[in-house]
Amino acid sequence: MSQEPGAGMGAGMGAEVETAPDHTAVRVALWRALHVQADPAPHVIEDEVGLRLVDPGDGWRERPDMDVDATRRIRASIVARARFVEDVVVEEAGKGVEQYVVLGAGLDTFAQRRAELGAKLRVFEVEQPGTQAWKRRRLTELGYALPDWLRFVPVDFEGDWWGQLAAAGFDAGRPAVVAATGVIMYLTPDAISSLFRLVAGLAPGSTLVTTFLRPVDDVEPEQRAQLEVAVRGARAAGTPFLSFFTPEQVLELGRECGFREVRHVSAADLAGRYFAGWGEGTGPSRGEEVMVAST
Repeated sequence: MSQEPGAGMGAGMGAEVETAPDHTAVRVALWRALHVQADPAPHVIEDEVGLRLVDPGDGWRERPDMDVDATRRIRASIVARARFVEDVVVEEAGKGVEQYVVLGAGLDTFAQRRAELGAKLRVFEVEQPGTQAWKRRRLTELGYALPDWLRFVPVDFEGDWWGQLAAAGFDAGRPAVVAATGVIMYLTPDAISSLFRLVAGLAPGSTLVTTFLRPVDDVEPEQRAQLEVAVRGARAAGTPFLSFFTPEQVLELGRECGFREVRHVSAADLAGRYFAGWGEGTGPSRGEEVMVAST
């Protein structure tokens, strides 16, 4: 849940050799901190843990990609989707759901910020081995506990990652919340269908929360250039965006893959929920929106 358009599940990894997180995962962590430091309170999410993990140095706010005004809309999208996922986890935990899976976890900080909620769950962070090894070392260096309820699942996403999740203690026969934010744009349509079908096959009462990228020509005109830059940057980094959906298309795919109920959470929905009173043009862009699917 910590990725932006530009950081996803990625290619397969071999041996567990520690590697620094993708530069786009770092940007997400810094944008979340920038939200706390530069945007008006009350904040959508309070997260400076990722900033401490990255430790970018005193001048990080001078980076061009941290420009407060230029990044306002994408920063809003990043914090809104993170808060929305956590609101879903809170709601489902209140119904008795006890498993939470974060696919492509990156620099996600739920376990550090929401320990009181995490202690009621079994939280599975699924990520490539090298990035996960780096993160575990940094958490230890900063004095964060690694509780028993937090399960790190290092996986090769081109292999049997679902089996590795089960080996880590995930029970497909019990309801779960599965989050996949900033993920499916890196997957082929077949791989997305496979992921959706796996989650749709979980116990009744399970929920998938996934973001999806709209086609560039389906985004607000003033935001298209920024999305085009992200598309080119992802391709140049060797992690191209492979899948774009209109809301109607992603909902139809969810139904085809077996979910009992699917719904679209638009940028306007998120703006109304988290950015009321901020003024026009300050909420999330519709470049990346949310689908919630239930079993």
